[in-house]
Amino acid sequence: MDFEAEADEMLNTATLTEKVGMMSGNGFFKAYAEDGGLWGARPYRAGSGIERLGIPPLFFTDGPRGVARGQSTCFPCTMARGASFDVDLEHRIGEAMGREIRAQGCTLSGAVCINLLRHPAWGRAQETYGEDQFHLGAMGTALGLGIQTHNVIATVKHFAANSMENARFFVDVRLDERTLHEVYLPHFKMCLDAGVASVMSSYNKVNGEYCGQNRHLLTDILRGEWGFKGFVHSDWVKGVYEPYGAAAGLDIENPEPLRWGDRLIAAVEGGLIEPYVVDTACRRILATQLRFSRAEDPLPEYPLDLVACPAHIALAREAAEKSAVLLENDGVLPLTSGSNVALLGKLAAIENTGDNGSSRVRAPHIISILAGIKGHPSTGTITTADEDDLSTATAVAAAADVAVVVVGYTAEDEGEFIPGDITLGQAGSEASLPPEIVAARENAPPRPKSIGGDRLNLGLPESQIALINAAAASGTPVIVVIVAGSAVMVEAWRVNANAIMQTFYAGMQGGAALARLLFGDISPSGKLPFTVAQNASDYPHFDRDALSIEYQYWHGYAKFEQDQLIPRYAFGHGLSYASFEYRALKITRASDAIHVSVAVCNSGSIGADEIVQCYVGFPGSITPRPKKSLKAFARVRLEPGETKIVYMTINIADLQYRDPATHQWQLEAGQHKILVGGSSTGSHLMREFAL
Repeated sequence: MDFEAEADEMLNTATLTEKVGMMSGNGFFKAYAEDGGLWGARPYRAGSGIERLGIPPLFFTDGPRGVARGQSTCFPCTMARGASFDVDLEHRIGEAMGREIRAQGCTLSGAVCINLLRHPAWGRAQETYGEDQFHLGAMGTALGLGIQTHNVIATVKHFAANSMENARFFVDVRLDERTLHEVYLPHFKMCLDAGVASVMSSYNKVNGEYCGQNRHLLTDILRGEWGFKGFVHSDWVKGVYEPYGAAAGLDIENPEPLRWGDRLIAAVEGGLIEPYVVDTACRRILATQLRFSRAEDPLPEYPLDLVACPAHIALAREAAEKSAVLLENDGVLPLTSGSNVALLGKLAAIENTGDNGSSRVRAPHIISILAGIKGHPSTGTITTADEDDLSTATAVAAAADVAVVVVGYTAEDEGEFIPGDITLGQAGSEASLPPEIVAARENAPPRPKSIGGDRLNLGLPESQIALINAAAASGTPVIVVIVAGSAVMVEAWRVNANAIMQTFYAGMQGGAALARLLFGDISPSGKLPFTVAQNASDYPHFDRDALSIEYQYWHGYAKFEQDQLIPRYAFGHGLSYASFEYRALKITRASDAIHVSVAVCNSGSIGADEIVQCYVGFPGSITPRPKKSLKAFARVRLEPGETKIVYMTINIADLQYRDPATHQWQLEAGQHKILVGGSSTGSHLMREFAL
């Protein structure tokens, strides 16, 4: 069906005012004020809609960790799910989100955040999947297509080079062509090529121009080079600056016509913007909308009881179980049944599912770590203490079989930056804000200080380090559980831990999942989606208040290998209660792909999942290029003694580099290496092939 032609026919009788009205959200400030500053209290009109012509508006909801509406299922944060390396699970989570979105009256989802983790201090790291482009693209595609299964339009965000939080409204990210195309854009193209239908622009500038009106990004690359046919909408409130953004390729200003509206109408009537710009934007919006609204729904109806239903809650627990990364273990884990546990740290008893910005999900209930361990049938006695009384903590630990110390962060420490005097997170004086926002701020509960934002310290608070040391002083084995959105430095205290596990922000079922992991009901199986350094200076330069910053080619595991740095924990690292052996690596070359197979055996005594990672090393004639780059991965379940053949496919197009002289993609000739194993470092099976 030709939805573009149908859209044109529907718009033939629309006035300029009606068309421009389609190019912005409407009514958000009034609704937000009426709801007392509660984000997600209702669906938000986010573009489209001409009542006279029977064209409904788009209704937006956010939520990388669930639907930011009502009392939805709170899944583990995106970074946690990135650690699962489970595209099937992520697709199923997307489907669950799609069902809950439809049940709550929305048609456009902002859940697919695939910005690259350039530096672990980034406050919103928890909203993305990690530091690797291929991994980001694969996981984001799975979530987006899962959401769209139920005819909700998914949007990928934030386009592009958004990897800072506090300075996001004004920072100018400077980067060269190869860095832009090889590092910061491939995952977006991967999602869009797979069929994710819309894009959200980012607040920041790229090479001197705001992304929401950056013609090079929105037209030259997105539409011209990539052939994207969907629509692009802005981020909330400060994502648009001038009417010429419409000519640059932005289709919708959200959440209100602050910069467009009458100014855009005047620009068209005054000859500054051609009428076809408005027509093109409306065609993109409506054609996309028609494609989804005319499709048959998988379910006959979407009742409200789908929201946080038992099946979705079980899915949240599965995700929490598969996401936890066992970083170190001297044999103390798994715990034996009946173990008496000293549970230490303030974070153990609180509901801590992630930041309190636009991604916040208000689940109907949350199982804290304390509640989860208390409720597990294998737990003996459980006693508690925290960092306010170290002597009691030591005594409690000494009387137990094991001390579990819960450390890390909350929404006060990292996440979307929300200044204390402004409710939406945008920077600027109150005098410059619409009166509706001011009213919302006055009606909202008081917030005495700013929350979230980029971290200034990659380590733990001193009080938490002291708590770990106090527990260790008891002589009882110590298990440290890290709750955080990205990498946490461990050098100051790791020698005092017998085991370390990172659970991230594990969602509404996180406490129950952790208990099952600790007592060996299931084996930890997550792998790090980022690199943990031994020294903070090993990461790229980061200045959270920068007006301008250069994003260089190197970051993540590629930078560590290029600079010959040894990480504390490598990308892809994660221990198991089982052990795995690899053999019989085979490679088959096809015209446009490389097919890889490898035999993986569980040589341990417990059934467990292994994440098989396939990296490609390049010939080295073209620089810069990573020494190796992840190009395929697979998650496989293996019972004790079981061997399975794991099959993976590498697209040859994914091995190309960007030639800045021709602005084309080229394939480097020579010997490439295929490396397969359980992390980005350590022993790998390796084969070479020529291209």
